[in-house]
Amino acid sequence: METTNTTPSMPRINEPAPAFEARTTHGVKNLNDYKGKWLVLFSHPADFTPVCTTEFTAFAKRHADFQKLNCELLGLSIDSYYSHVAWVRNIKEKFGVEINFPIIEDLSMNVARAYGMIHPGAGDTSAVRATFIIDPNGIMRAMVYYPMTNGRSIDEFLRLVAALQTSDEHKIATPEGWQPGDKVIVPPPQDVDAAEARMNEGYECTDWYFCKKSL
Repeated sequence: METTNTTPSMPRINEPAPAFEARTTHGVKNLNDYKGKWLVLFSHPADFTPVCTTEFTAFAKRHADFQKLNCELLGLSIDSYYSHVAWVRNIKEKFGVEINFPIIEDLSMNVARAYGMIHPGAGDTSAVRATFIIDPNGIMRAMVYYPMTNGRSIDEFLRLVAALQTSDEHKIATPEGWQPGDKVIVPPPQDVDAAEARMNEGYECTDWYFCKKSL
């Protein structure tokens, strides 16, 4: 199966994520299958490689935590369906971890190209370690790229999904390293009168533009 989007440009935050339809280890999947849910779509350079194996086992171990956030996982590499199946079976046999989320077969590299996962300068035509967070309306909300040599932190993507959901629900921003339960940032005032009033609105303010509150 091939992606339905042939645009060569990179995806952009706050715009629709590129549509796709592709064969996976759980049957044919397309972006519309995830409508109403958050989605973490992530690529890896190749099956049967050590760094990728650590990432896949870590994603699998936190799969239930993503699902608690109404978020699904979807992996991708340019390897074949048969390679994916063999690798998933190997991970279960050798590492005792079951990979319960789908992995896209992308031999054509159409999905990888649509999502800007192919960076020839990074080494070859393998997909780099790219991670995309897509919201329930199919909008791209975050993109993170890693080099082939270094693994990702799965905890960071859980944190980021929770932060995005909190910002959407409460119309606030979150500071560096924010975790659920921490104070959040109140959006800055948009005119002089609002700035003058801000210091007396009951927030924890360092200055008119920098105020926090508890949810």
